[in-house]
Amino acid sequence: MPIDDLQQAAQKIATFLASLNKLGGLRLKYRISAGDGASDSDGLNRSQINVELAGPDVLLLTQHNGELLRALETIAAQILRLDQREQDLVSFDAGNFKALQAQELQLRAQTAAEKVIASGIPYAFPPTNSRERRLLHMAFKDIEGVETASNGEGPDRFLAVYPAGKTHLPVTPPTKPRGFERRR
Repeated sequence: MPIDDLQQAAQKIATFLASLNKLGGLRLKYRISAGDGASDSDGLNRSQINVELAGPDVLLLTQHNGELLRALETIAAQILRLDQREQDLVSFDAGNFKALQAQELQLRAQTAAEKVIASGIPYAFPPTNSRERRLLHMAFKDIEGVETASNGEGPDRFLAVYPAGKTHLPVTPPTKPRGFERRR
């Protein structure tokens, strides 16, 4: 479902970002585009509102694979009361992070496809969130000779790449990468 009042939604996001700068002590500049002017740098333009962030604290947003950037998107979507399936109607980017990430994703997809085609053995990416799995599926869309499918449940859900027509082959679930938790 599209956002009904784009101007009001953009104003709510601007108010949120102004508060974040003031109360959070961040030094961020932002430009908000809405409607036809919203162009998403990841190349999969489904967003209706695009927020470009700049300034001295941009590195904070892109550290740890852009976790804070994604968190800001999630908070903005909740401020706008968007359903979880509609969260990609709002897109945040900082320092061209998403475009660079999309290029890296395309290279990873091409490398995995070549490996699967050469070996005939399915390849499994580490578990990711639904947005990243969707981006991976899209990266494989134009690569011939392979098919993709999501496997697993919840936080262990991952994308598998199969030789074309052979999605029945077994795939070994990847081990989940260790995060920042403490070692015991």
